[in-house]
Amino acid sequence: MAGKDYGALLAPGRIGKMELRNRIIVTAMGVSLSEVDGHVGERLMAYHEEHAKGGAGLIITGVAGVAWPTGAVQPNQTAISDDRFLPGLKALTERVHRHGAKIAAQLHHGGLVAGYSADAFDQELWAPCFPPPMQGDFLDYFLPEELAGFAGGKMPRLKVLEPDDIDLVVNQFGAAAGRAKAARFDAIEIHGGHGYLLSSFISPKTNTRTDEYGGSLENRLRLLLRVIGAVRDAVGPDFPVWVKLDTAEHGKDGGITLDLALEAARLVEAAGVDAITATSYHNTGMGKLHSASNIPHEPETNIPASTAIRAAVKVPVIASGRVEPANAAAHIAAGQYDFLAMGRQLLADPHLPTKLAGNAPDSVRPCIYCYTCVSTAYVRTPVRCAVNPETGFECERVPGSVTGKHFVVIGGGPGGMEAARRLNAEGNRVTLIEQGPRLGGTLRIAALAYPANERLLDWLIREIERSSVTVRLDTAATPELLRQLAPDAVIVATGARRDMPELPGNDLPHVFSGDDMRKLLLGEGSDALKRKTGLMTRLATKVGAAIGITANLDFVRSATKTWMPLGQHVVIIGGELVGIELAEFLHERGRTVTVIDPAPRLGKGLLLVRRMRILAELKEHGVSLNGGAKDIAIEPDAVCFTDASGGAQRIAADHVIVAMGASGDTALADQLRGQGFTVETVGDCNGVSYIEGAIRGGAEVATRLLA
Repeated sequence: MAGKDYGALLAPGRIGKMELRNRIIVTAMGVSLSEVDGHVGERLMAYHEEHAKGGAGLIITGVAGVAWPTGAVQPNQTAISDDRFLPGLKALTERVHRHGAKIAAQLHHGGLVAGYSADAFDQELWAPCFPPPMQGDFLDYFLPEELAGFAGGKMPRLKVLEPDDIDLVVNQFGAAAGRAKAARFDAIEIHGGHGYLLSSFISPKTNTRTDEYGGSLENRLRLLLRVIGAVRDAVGPDFPVWVKLDTAEHGKDGGITLDLALEAARLVEAAGVDAITATSYHNTGMGKLHSASNIPHEPETNIPASTAIRAAVKVPVIASGRVEPANAAAHIAAGQYDFLAMGRQLLADPHLPTKLAGNAPDSVRPCIYCYTCVSTAYVRTPVRCAVNPETGFECERVPGSVTGKHFVVIGGGPGGMEAARRLNAEGNRVTLIEQGPRLGGTLRIAALAYPANERLLDWLIREIERSSVTVRLDTAATPELLRQLAPDAVIVATGARRDMPELPGNDLPHVFSGDDMRKLLLGEGSDALKRKTGLMTRLATKVGAAIGITANLDFVRSATKTWMPLGQHVVIIGGELVGIELAEFLHERGRTVTVIDPAPRLGKGLLLVRRMRILAELKEHGVSLNGGAKDIAIEPDAVCFTDASGGAQRIAADHVIVAMGASGDTALADQLRGQGFTVETVGDCNGVSYIEGAIRGGAEVATRLLA
């Protein structure tokens, strides 16, 4: 991001009579950080206060329930349905205002999506009519332990709204708006999208009523327009009010389209709103589509529709959806929209706005779009972030008080770098020892397979370079060396042990372990490994020399696009995160790939929303995915197994990669403790926990040592 122009994004803006210090908005997210009874407590206040400290112009709170507990979509959801919630709401706005940010309440009724209200509070689901049954593969992607968290076990009861019920909903929105103003919120966003109650009336797919609330678009919008009127009556003409509207329902035949959304935008503008938030939704029965609409995987998915809305109305438009800040600045300067609402990027680094304004964009902790944050909503747990362990836990932060110590960190992967940079930042001397020629550890392989991970790798290395951490590469952390260094404590972050599991044929020459693949792709293979694959000088010249000390992963990615030391037919035994991402990597390089795993469902280690996308895409591209496999045996030219239905399978294999057998490895830590050193362990050496476990573990160890 260095050298980019953020001027238009950082310029002041206005919505109605509300002045904002910049065009960066914290989008409304369901974070499950309020109290069980709907009250705002310290955890939510600290979370929103951190974004205010970080420089955002406006914060929009997520899904404040106007009829709570009716319409609740998640545990620990904020309620605004009764005056008893006012003290916490007032405390929240005061905390945000201290730091110069504005805050808007998003008024919300879950309608058909409020399964949590049925499970936890025995509430009916409110709807315009009986919806069509959900069809698709959505539930197929859940692991058994996730499904237990997602499904409460109760069959929800449906309430088709009668005229009196509709009147009640309108009054509930109006009363909630009055509470928002009383609690000193600066504005209100009415949630009219994402399949919630107001959206279900707007969509022709879910609204087949024949009365004055169904049929024509004007009739289907009648409830929303009445809600806008009730909100405006409650807050007065000068209080900023706007609506969040779907511009499409992806994969839903007969749903909302852009043409429909453009007309809806004109009608809500005429009803007196001060802005429009442009979003989109999807057919929830299809797993892949959960990362194709309001939380898109593909960058700028929603920007064309936001631009179209902006051309159709005169009020400001708020856009969102995986937009890089420099691009947003260009879009705003070109008049495509007026504000950018950011979610995942501000969870990764709440201080992004301040860092951009301070001309330090390279210091922004990057989002890697792993869907850790998003997936928490599906299993009904509070929000968290894989790369920022403080997100959702701001109120538990403990300032460090230990300085002037010397710490040795062994292992230059993400956990080791995170621990090292944190310990050093508090005024301690840190020596980081890495046995290899460069920092990164297994994150380098993860960055090859999933390029977004490279952003985190680069950021961690930059943070180490900016610090005063002493880095010793190509160095073995022996007890003798540590005695010379005389540290106050040692942090071992050396990663997992990757044993070859007991499989018939695992010693055949065409069989690679996970470590073999890592060494091959990073040019670290031994002579024996190079002979095994027939590489010899080709590997050294095409891969090893290419990455060198600078480790240019783009070059490696490009070089391996057309050449790899693997045959056409590759079988991967192991269908967790490593095996699945490797399958994607090899398929993109033209290989015919089959994945086999004894587990009935693949993708463990991938967070649910990313798992739904990558598994669907692998299937679409012809990668054979086989869960529930038994009696796996490797032959010289094939892999045999019994599939989940009991059928015998024999898959041709030029090479076999065994991506199983990883486990924790505390041998070095135990040895050093036996030598009298004070030792902490971080990351995969404690058991495979991937990027999130490494980063969170590094932060937790640093906190303990600094306390």
